Amino acid sequence: MKDLGKIGLLVINLGTPDGPDPASVRRYLAEFLSDPRVVEIPQLLWQPILRGPILLTRPKKSAHAYRQVWMKDGSPLAVYTRDTARGLQERLGPDVMVDWAMRYGNPSIGIRLAAMIAAGCDRILLAPLYPQYCAATTATALDAAYAALGKMRAQPAIRTLPPYHADPAYIEALRASTQAQLEALDFAPDLLIASFHGMPERTRQLGDPYRDQCVESARLLGEALGREVRVTFQSRFGPAKWLGPATDEVLRQLPSEGIANVAVLTPGFSADCLETLEEIAIRGKEEFIASGGNNFVHLSCLNASPDAMNLYESLARRELAGWLER
Repeated sequence: MKDLGKIGLLVINLGTPDGPDPASVRRYLAEFLSDPRVVEIPQLLWQPILRGPILLTRPKKSAHAYRQVWMKDGSPLAVYTRDTARGLQERLGPDVMVDWAMRYGNPSIGIRLAAMIAAGCDRILLAPLYPQYCAATTATALDAAYAALGKMRAQPAIRTLPPYHADPAYIEALRASTQAQLEALDFAPDLLIASFHGMPERTRQLGDPYRDQCVESARLLGEALGREVRVTFQSRFGPAKWLGPATDEVLRQLPSEGIANVAVLTPGFSADCLETLEEIAIRGKEEFIASGGNNFVHLSCLNASPDAMNLYESLARRELAGWLER
């Protein structure tokens, strides 16, 4: 019997600029915001807006935000995604080659897929680390992988990681991480908020299951913790109506409702990034305190913690079943 090739597992996340400077941010935003899965406006209408006022003004502001959260080894999202891949490699052992890539920026999905195939991988699991399915995240990551595969004469066998928003291993990882962080606080939160990345309301009307999966994740986490977990949505962009309620508006309103101590987790993000560390942990806290709140904490994402590695190993072994055992 002919020897089988290697098994590959490609961990995929959204992306990040190469550096916290305006030029790097401009290149990143140009790629990110040119994706029709992200901005569903005809390109003839959108590109002049993007290339004009947005890319002329936003990179400087975003670069300042990135500098506030940048780590010694790079952007938080890149550091934690890399560490996740390394942790999975240790857990899965030599039978699986684990690598990582970003949908936008570096390392690109196409380049890392080519490297895995060159290393002998003839079966590859694509693992976008998005618990809740969204066309602007999960689908576009797979689009990029399929586009790269479409240029290949000899393609590997491909599997894809499904959304895991209600998977017991995901809910348990969230519960354990949340509980441990809450117990370490020097105050008792009156309310626990789960802030998910927002999407235009139109995407929901067109059939995207993202909002419903976010709500279900929060419901299951609330049951596991035995307390209310209130859902909000962050990171609005542009004039269109977005999923609500909006995180920033809720944080400003809570003190007037007698809620003075808040903990916010961001369970839709597999790893901490600009949207969690700057938008929530810094600006969200400032807005809440300025509105009369007393105590605010952003609970860290799963990142590459032991809870995260337990989750990802469970998901990977399930999706690799049949390949690993041969």
